[in-house]
Amino acid sequence: MSRSMQAAAGLFDSRPYGFAQVAVVRTPFGDVANISGQVAWDADRKIIGAGDIGRQLEKSLENLATALASVGATLNDVGALRLYIKQEHLHESEAISGALRATFGDNPPCATWIGVPSLANDAFLIEVEPSSVFLTRK
Repeated sequence: MSRSMQAAAGLFDSRPYGFAQVAVVRTPFGDVANISGQVAWDADRKIIGAGDIGRQLEKSLENLATALASVGATLNDVGALRLYIKQEHLHESEAISGALRATFGDNPPCATWIGVPSLANDAFLIEVEPSSVFLTRK
């Protein structure tokens, strides 16, 4: 097996932090895309939706879609999401559910909501991590 990093245009460059936004692993069964947890940063590392968990989730999902597109996949290819939510914002379930419904409609992936004391930046209220995505080998 081998791993290759994909640079997704439109996402902040994570390489100076020691990780890839998108890594594709070639296996005997096909290629598998792994996407780093996505937050509400734009490409210039500016927070989108400061203090608004619903808007931050929307931006995180937009970033996820951008990462997936870099390997020819879409949000419809994601089977499950892990949502890391700052504990003091877990009660904002309506905003979180609303952002998920707005993005996925009547065909959502599975999701696990995990309350955490903090995320990598104090301004982040939520981080979205998808399951691995299997790609059609070209």
